[in-house]
Amino acid sequence: MFDVLEHIEDDEGVLGQIYDSLVYGGGVLITVPQHRWLWSTVDEAACHVRRYTARELENKVKAAGFEILRSSSFISLLLPVMVAARLVQRKPASDAAAELRINKHLNWLFRKIMSVEFNLIRHGVNFTLGGSRLIIARKTST
Repeated sequence: MFDVLEHIEDDEGVLGQIYDSLVYGGGVLITVPQHRWLWSTVDEAACHVRRYTARELENKVKAAGFEILRSSSFISLLLPVMVAARLVQRKPASDAAAELRINKHLNWLFRKIMSVEFNLIRHGVNFTLGGSRLIIARKTST
């Protein structure tokens, strides 16, 4: 479930429904935007209801009955860039998508950095801070 929960008022209810719909041992991969202090006009334009803290999301996933197998931040190596973009944009922006328009050379560099981060995560590195959160969880009872 990629970047869905942050759009839903009753995220706990949805997590419970997902748990109920899975067979024993079934899994879910969840990604959400993280850190309330990163809130921006991009979140508003995307109709986000919230940004999560790691603890908040982990608690909600556990409360639904899931066992968490993995929890890590991502977009961690680019977090300083995200913070800088948010600080520059502290005044209301008439064009929320402006933050998403990146020149092709910077975009290439950011993709390379994200590729390095992806490989680190794939090899077991967990990041504490990052623009988003990843949780892998499974249903442990019927």
